Amino acid sequence: MDFLPIFLNLRQRPCAVIGGGEVASRKITLLLAAGARVTVYSPALGETLQRWREEGKIAYVAQEFRPEMLEGCELVIAATDDVAVNRRVSEAARARGIPVNVVDQPELCTFIMPSIIDRSPVTIAVSTGGRSPVLARLIRARLESLIPAGYGGLAKLVTAFRDKVKQTFKHPPLRRRFWEEVLQGRIAELVYSGQDQAAAKALQERIDSVDGNKTPVGEVYLVGGGPGDPDLLTFRALRLMQEADVVVYDRLVSPAVLELVRRDAERIYAGKERDNHAIPQEDINHLLVRLAKEGKRVVRLKGGDPFIFGRGGEEIDTLAAEGIPFQVVPGITAAAGCAAYAGIPLTHRDYAQSVVFVTGHLQDGTVNLNWKALVQPDQTVVFYMGLHGIETICRELIGHGMPPTTLAALVQQGTTRNQRVLTADLATLPGIVEKAQVKAPTLIIVGDVVQLHERLRWFEPTAAN
Repeated sequence: MDFLPIFLNLRQRPCAVIGGGEVASRKITLLLAAGARVTVYSPALGETLQRWREEGKIAYVAQEFRPEMLEGCELVIAATDDVAVNRRVSEAARARGIPVNVVDQPELCTFIMPSIIDRSPVTIAVSTGGRSPVLARLIRARLESLIPAGYGGLAKLVTAFRDKVKQTFKHPPLRRRFWEEVLQGRIAELVYSGQDQAAAKALQERIDSVDGNKTPVGEVYLVGGGPGDPDLLTFRALRLMQEADVVVYDRLVSPAVLELVRRDAERIYAGKERDNHAIPQEDINHLLVRLAKEGKRVVRLKGGDPFIFGRGGEEIDTLAAEGIPFQVVPGITAAAGCAAYAGIPLTHRDYAQSVVFVTGHLQDGTVNLNWKALVQPDQTVVFYMGLHGIETICRELIGHGMPPTTLAALVQQGTTRNQRVLTADLATLPGIVEKAQVKAPTLIIVGDVVQLHERLRWFEPTAAN
């Protein structure tokens, strides 16, 4: 994050703008909307600023820039067409500890002006760190179409009833849940349609009808976080991640996906690595039960899909036995996601008419599989968690009749910017993987479909710095 997004209270605070043209006027529009007292320093004024001066909206000093003009200011904007002057303004403001924005020169700024969606008192700011104002405006336009104009009225309604709700719901999680229900239901729709009095009446009736001291049993959501790319999350997964009080997450959940969890939700790491379980599975099961009985909404966030080598069945079995409500939100499993991003169709009418998913790491630490069932013609075999057993996997497949020349691919950190795809045949893949110093998470794909990788590869990631 290049800039910390903050909202400044500039009401009746002195601000200086250096420059008197139309670019300056656009910035001053925002300052005036925020209630700032604006003084413009410039040898001359453009048409817009001249009119505002005559109307008394701004103060004006007809002078070239001097550093002492900034004394007492709380914010400075440099909007001249002289690069040297803009730099001097930036240096003078920095020396005095005053936030400064230099138009179209982000390297001289200590703050930047975002694109704004104004639903006062709701304000949404969109920024690209000064790199692409056009992109910020396009994002703002997209958000404008998604956010009803009535959001401001909804915020005012919340303000009017905030103390009443606080008195009714002493327990903060219950209070938060109440507001989430109100802000996403019929009462909100009344506000959007302009029926403010009806909305206020309905909200009062809703407050009067509840017992704010009763702690209800919570709910657990088993959510598939997909293979890594946050764009592959389902809408339901994202919504529940934003509503959760607690998130219990695994090692395979990518940082980019975890970043989408509600900011103030409690996060509990329950990752499992080979021979190193942060929390044993049985303890995870009971943790979910305990959190739900405390009235919390719990997201159990798993990489991939919770029902494909994710132990989701074990967890909901415990929840069901304890009478805890739960939902299961499927995710894109690693086999589907990694194969797609590697350009390897798992089935293809010319190469494979079936596909098998198998774990390369059993509960007892072995790789004792039904090898005969895996060595079948026209079949793709996908091994989850097979990195440490790759030598055994390749040896056993060959030993049970699969040709040593059968193609195989290992996909590391699939669907992310760190994705790497290594291809070889069964005879040589273990050695290639060892030399490449591959690290989990990985997926191994075995079958004739692997030959399509070179022709169909479309995802060429650039690793993050």
